[in-house]
This record gives sequence, C-alpha cells and structure tokens, in this order.
Amino acid sequence: MWRSERLAAAVARIEAELDSAWAELRAELPGTDAELADLVLQDTSEHPWRLVDAALARSTCTACGGQLGAGPRGCAPCDLADGFRFAAVEVDRPGVPRGNEHAIRVSSAVARTRDRYTPRARVGYELLLPDLVDGALPTTPEAQAVKALINRLTPEQCDQVRTIDEVKRLASP
Repeated sequence: MWRSERLAAAVARIEAELDSAWAELRAELPGTDAELADLVLQDTSEHPWRLVDAALARSTCTACGGQLGAGPRGCAPCDLADGFRFAAVEVDRPGVPRGNEHAIRVSSAVARTRDRYTPRARVGYELLLPDLVDGALPTTPEAQAVKALINRLTPEQCDQVRTIDEVKRLASP
C-alpha cells in the first residue's frame, strides 16, 4: 500500500504518536472511545493535532460509514471533519525548523487519508513525510521546484514514483 518503506515507517511512527496521545487522554478522563472522541471533536482548536487525529480515527461518519474525515470528497461530514482537523493546536518540536510540525500534520493527513487527494498532491506530501518526521523542512523555493517537477508527471507516474530522484528523472525533458 505504501509507496516506500520509509513512508511506511514514517506513517507507523505518526500512528504510534496518535495512539500515545489517545492513551494519555484515556488515562485522564473516564468514558468510552466514542464519548471521548465526541468531546475532543466538539472544539478541535482546544486540543493538540495528534489527539484530534486520534479522535477522528476512532469516529465513524454518519453519512458514508467510513472513518470520520477520511471518506470521499463530497461527503459533507467528512469534509467538515477534515477541515476541523486543521484547527487543532500544533507546536513545533524542539530542534526542528519552524513550520515542521504543520508540514508533518498536513503530510500525514494526506498520507493517511490518501483517497481524498489527487495523485499529484499525494506524491508530494508522501515523498516529503519521512524527511519531515526526521526533522527536515524544505525551503519554499525547494518545495516549489519539486512541485513544478511533479506537475510534469502523469497521474500514473505520480502513483508509481518512490523517490524525489525518480520524480526528477521522469520529469526531465
């Protein structure tokens, strides 16, 4: 399913962090997973993004029956929940460039709910995520250069590439 072992490891690390955030909440408050998820999702701006994402992962959409916020584009409850995901609190980890945490949140959301995004969006965020988790953050010009290369690829190529080097090779004239 994952485009590379590095991406699989990065997503596994994020998933473990979501589970850890959820376990901390469960230790603090009584209630079922559904009750606690409802509590967190009442105002996502009051909670760290990992806890919000953990709550979404434990919630079912009433319209499409999938994981809340992960259903198909056009599913109103999922679209709303996906938007609220980005109101959650994010604080950069010590020793990483400013903005790294936001980039991790966006990239991990795309990687974990990939069916909601186009092949071009997926490839950029998925290729970037492992480096972000390791503490890197591309500059705006670096990110724009990679995006310009990605825009030269077909959707099929976007779904097949496993590295930025492959993107560069395929996008070269």
